[in-house]
Amino acid sequence: MPHFLLVPVGSHGDVHPFVAIGKRLRERGHHVTMITSEPFRDVAVRNGLEFVSTLTADEYYSMMHHPDLWNSKKGMRVILHRDLLQKYMPIIFEMIRQRYEPGQTVAVGSVLSFAARIANEVLSIPYATAHLQPMACCSVTDPPVHSDGSNFTWLPKPLIRLAYWGAEKWITDPMMAPAINEFRSTLKLPPVKRILTRWSPSPQRVIGLFPDWFGPIQDGGPAFRHAGFVLFDDAAGRQTPESVSSFVAEGPPPVVFSFGSAMIHARAYFEAAVEACQILNVRGVLLGKSGEQIPDKLPANVRHADYAPFSEIFPHAACVVHHGGLGTSAQALKAGVPQLVMPLAYDQADNAVRMRRHGVASLLYPKRFTGKAVASRLKLILADDDMKQSAKKVSERFAGVDGSSTACALVDELAGGTATPA
Repeated sequence: MPHFLLVPVGSHGDVHPFVAIGKRLRERGHHVTMITSEPFRDVAVRNGLEFVSTLTADEYYSMMHHPDLWNSKKGMRVILHRDLLQKYMPIIFEMIRQRYEPGQTVAVGSVLSFAARIANEVLSIPYATAHLQPMACCSVTDPPVHSDGSNFTWLPKPLIRLAYWGAEKWITDPMMAPAINEFRSTLKLPPVKRILTRWSPSPQRVIGLFPDWFGPIQDGGPAFRHAGFVLFDDAAGRQTPESVSSFVAEGPPPVVFSFGSAMIHARAYFEAAVEACQILNVRGVLLGKSGEQIPDKLPANVRHADYAPFSEIFPHAACVVHHGGLGTSAQALKAGVPQLVMPLAYDQADNAVRMRRHGVASLLYPKRFTGKAVASRLKLILADDDMKQSAKKVSERFAGVDGSSTACALVDELAGGTATPA
């Protein structure tokens, strides 16, 4: 029986697609082990996956609570802190080594799953890299928009290549390479550079967990395949609270606000959401972890829940206001509703611009995200019949398409083989 080792890195939006793929692999009769942070044990086990913990719950939540996590310039240093890389790369590598059986084991990770990529080199274990968003592909033919909205897609291709080279030489490689190469030296491997564009993606199989109409990666190389959006929100395991489901059902479609599962610093944004609902006299639903970020007293036309499956609540929304994470964006696209995106960091602005190209989203950056500004933008969106029609047309693209099944088939093709050392 093939054994698949799934090694995602990140928060719910990064881990949930791997759970969906693992669930599909289990349905094919395969043995699947999830190797990731402790807080995801329940969802993995609930979906039939063996679970092995890396970061402890305290370490994970310490990272999620870090004030710089959503800073467009500092966030990556929180995720890729040298101390964590030095501690956990050897541990995760050993977890993979202990479970590796030649001809039976396949590893699947993201572009940040460095230990899995090293195992691919050392053990010759077949390995697939799953890119969760177009930005991770570092494409020259389809370059991303930067988190602050800077758009260099108009530049000639040689200059775009030069920009990638400069970003790696002076920003990303200095952040990642010391810890990676220190561990590689213990395995008698040569140092690597240009980590995100040249080394980390698997030479065997790279999978875009998004469709070509959303991210047309024409220069992905012979290993690249599109799978489509992998939608998973654990609806079977965590249901919509009755207070929210009854509220949604008893009146006009509400505006739904969500700023990410990992976000706990969104007090100002949720306050602006409530103010916008009051100005427009519309109903609203706030989805975010309880605590200081949720206003203490909500008006009668606004409800709150720590969590509700997007697949259940988005189809009943008049508009979804969110941060632009790909999982949230994909669920809103499938629901066929207009979106207002407030991108904070990472790939979020790029995802938002891609949706704006399809006529289904409007952007409002954090510095301008006030109650009056949100109300003004929502007023335009809620009256925009063209945007509503575009959203419905985009939702039709999801009919009969199952990205998790396609991704499952693509990684399953690696089973039974042995990787050629990179």
